[in-house]
Amino acid sequence: KMVREERLRSVLKWLKTESSVRRTWVERTCATPYPAHMTKRSPFRYFKTSPEIIRLAVMMYIRFPLSLRNVEDLLHERGIDISHETVRFWWSRFGPMFASEIRKRRIQSIRSSLWRWHLDEAFVKINGEIHYLWRAVDHEGEILESFVTKRRDKKAALKFLRKAMRKHSRPQVIVTDRLRSYGAAMKEIGNINRQVCGRWMNNRAENSHLPFRRRERAMLRFRRMRSLQQFAAVHASVYNLFNSERSLSSRTIFKWNRTAALTEWRGLLAA
Repeated sequence: KMVREERLRSVLKWLKTESSVRRTWVERTCATPYPAHMTKRSPFRYFKTSPEIIRLAVMMYIRFPLSLRNVEDLLHERGIDISHETVRFWWSRFGPMFASEIRKRRIQSIRSSLWRWHLDEAFVKINGEIHYLWRAVDHEGEILESFVTKRRDKKAALKFLRKAMRKHSRPQVIVTDRLRSYGAAMKEIGNINRQVCGRWMNNRAENSHLPFRRRERAMLRFRRMRSLQQFAAVHASVYNLFNSERSLSSRTIFKWNRTAALTEWRGLLAA
């Protein structure tokens, strides 16, 4: 009987020690984070198609003025048999992800955009109703912000300015047209002395609408305000990546910039 009691006590003691050791190991394991490459999952993990084909289809649809069926035909010539609805799903699924990754990588270059901004708004029809696409462009032609509203009054201009300055801080000079909504909004913010208006001074913002207009005609316009906002934001990021201003550089430098842009695009969301 005494032997049994001693054995029972030793077993209980061992169980308490083992449980405390296991508890300590679990706490340390949970407290120690896993490496970033182990916790980050690939967004392509549920797709049978390779990421290279998905990136190619999304780039062709966003960058060039092509319809969904045009992208389907071009991929079919390369031996890739997919439907135009697949292209639609890929662009709506991965387009915002690619745009977000591009903005994160270009955050260092955007810091130099605090010298002069160009603000302008464009008319866009959605189911027969006029909407307004506000756009902020820096002095080098890089699109900083795109914002869609139903009106172009002081409230809409104020919301657009606050959203752009929250991301990119305040510039030294803001070039606008003679729309009174800009002056009223900037007067409330407190930077009315930085506004500049003049003839032909805002051509930088006016020209930034041309690539979007070509895409709009290829897409046969938009049917929802949400889809317009999504496509405008994604298109702006992709345009900033591939816009090398070939007229301002030699052929050799342009080829280097184009190769660098394609290399960066192929590395987006890479595992």
